[in-house]
Amino acid sequence: MQVIAKLLQKLPLQTGQGKNGTWQKQDIIVETDGQYPKKICLSLWGDKFSNIALTEQQTYKFDIDLESREFSGRWFTDVKAWRIEAFDASTQAQTTNNTNNLGNLPPLSGFDQANDDDGDLPF
Repeated sequence: MQVIAKLLQKLPLQTGQGKNGTWQKQDIIVETDGQYPKKICLSLWGDKFSNIALTEQQTYKFDIDLESREFSGRWFTDVKAWRIEAFDASTQAQTTNNTNNLGNLPPLSGFDQANDDDGDLPF
């Protein structure tokens, strides 16, 4: 799943020791665009994101996985990002306009609504 959102805040880095060794997790708060923006807390696990300089108020495209688990009768959901790319809205809008421009399609041939007075189907 992909989410395009603006980075609002980077929360403190969390580290710990588990049965598989040392772990680290960085939570970030992002906000989607649109009429009803949503705030989402994304988790970045491991050190693969440590070399990426994330800038607040910058828009990114996040590839995410959603996962829920049960503990003591309660359910908890994690949103884990596994890839992050900078997002350029002007380039994306241009690409979308070029691929989804239905206004340049030719009219349908073989269909003449003006002569379809009786409303019968052709089959």
